[in-house]
Amino acid sequence: MSRYAMLLAPSANRVYADQASRIAQAELAAFGPVLSSGLADVEVTVLGGVEYLTFEGSLSERDIAYLSNLSAAYALFERAGEELLRPLTLSPLAVYDSDLITIPKYAGKTNEQFTKLVLNLTVLASASAGRMLDGDLTVLDPLCGRGTTLNQALMYGYDAIGVEIDGTDLEAYKLFLQTWLKIKRLKHTSEMVPMRANGKRTRRLEVRLAPTKDDFKAGAQTLAVIQGDTTDLDGLLGRNLADVLVADLPYGVAHGSHDGEGRITRSPLDLLERAAPEWLPRLRPGGAIGLSWNTKVAGREQAEDILLANGLELVEHLPLSHRVDQGIERDVLVARKSG
Repeated sequence: MSRYAMLLAPSANRVYADQASRIAQAELAAFGPVLSSGLADVEVTVLGGVEYLTFEGSLSERDIAYLSNLSAAYALFERAGEELLRPLTLSPLAVYDSDLITIPKYAGKTNEQFTKLVLNLTVLASASAGRMLDGDLTVLDPLCGRGTTLNQALMYGYDAIGVEIDGTDLEAYKLFLQTWLKIKRLKHTSEMVPMRANGKRTRRLEVRLAPTKDDFKAGAQTLAVIQGDTTDLDGLLGRNLADVLVADLPYGVAHGSHDGEGRITRSPLDLLERAAPEWLPRLRPGGAIGLSWNTKVAGREQAEDILLANGLELVEHLPLSHRVDQGIERDVLVARKSG
């Protein structure tokens, strides 16, 4: 067994304040089952006046490749004695430049590091965990807004499907992505296609892209974003099936959703109860759902009950609840579909 020390990204401390180390420990524990050997003695250790996340294990190259994607990972070292650190090279999944994630700025945007954490937890809880590094996955975000989760999926080399009811958000995402692809001179196709669903006219953004021309010829990534109601997906997604579903539920502060009568509701539980039966048929057997929400407006037990009532199995993880601001205490819930 070797001893390791992981330095967390400085941005993690800005996002989570004094909770960064605890949240990183929870995420690290979720990686344990896919590693060739388990991790032991995970704790926060101060070395030279700096906090590190330390642990013991026997990491292979593939194990290091997995841990390179920890959302807060900045640098990894193997400890040599009590005073020396030997740097290990991290190789995070990064098919495109990081500004695909960092450039978009808008009110209500979920922090991109947190988005990566939720996607990681969901993939690791699914039957596709062993293929996390291989790129052959499909991510569905049925509340995609302006595409933070979709962009993280693209960064990982995955295909992505989004649903968004707000046409303004869809237009903003289309404009950003098309502009970014042109500036980066990436081989791609992109078009907004009119369609009909449930007797109504709507639109579908269809994008194919790849980091190189050869990759594009071999098999481009696909992205589809449909303007529509996440509580009524019939006719919108067709037979598209996802390996994982990741959603940021309305926080009940600046976010909301339409209820069954077209009114705005701030309750994430109302939305989840109506949407879950629509989401599950779009998830492959063994697929996982990862949700984040504001516990100040919706209790964890109520959210769990809704997922259990829809036949999902809750996936346990270390506590991830953390304060975002005065009105938001955010938590994460992960569940798996049988199969």
